[in-house]
Amino acid sequence: MKEIMRMILVLTVICTVCGVALSALRNATSARIEYQILTNVQGPKVKLVLEGSENDLITDRKKVMVNGKEMLLFIGKKEGKPWAIAYETLGKGFGGEIKVMIGYDILHDKLKGIQIISHKETPGVGARVTEDQFTRNFKGLDIGIKFVPKNDGGDIDAISGATFSSRGVCEAIRKSIAIYPEVKKMVVTS
Repeated sequence: MKEIMRMILVLTVICTVCGVALSALRNATSARIEYQILTNVQGPKVKLVLEGSENDLITDRKKVMVNGKEMLLFIGKKEGKPWAIAYETLGKGFGGEIKVMIGYDILHDKLKGIQIISHKETPGVGARVTEDQFTRNFKGLDIGIKFVPKNDGGDIDAISGATFSSRGVCEAIRKSIAIYPEVKKMVVTS
């Protein structure tokens, strides 16, 4: 009986030490991981989406609360004044979630463009949503159009053979447009 209690105590101490060590490691590296994601994943995409901005988009970002969720908002400026914003939303593709960075011209309420941040779509088929040939179709579109593939009665040309992926991107854009007025107000009034 004493052996079992001793073994339980030793295992508890080992697990506690490991848990504390992992927690400390996570806390110590979280800022660096966030910086790397901003620099190497989101940064290049947001620069493409908010092309023409004169400010440092990574520095001029802010965290905002929208519908009870924290969101990272990138603000593009010209002559020191906000003119464009970008943020991420998710859509459901064939292989899983598609994370899309969507940029807006807040002066004209039009899409500046989109970039795919991450996806799990089929290589060579659904993964074609990342190609410029597809993403450039969204540049300059009015936010009032029907962001649904044409074969579903909408205004967007889907990628042949990748209907689910195209629907996922359109879903992400619709979700983004749904919160756009609230997000725009945060930028315009700040």
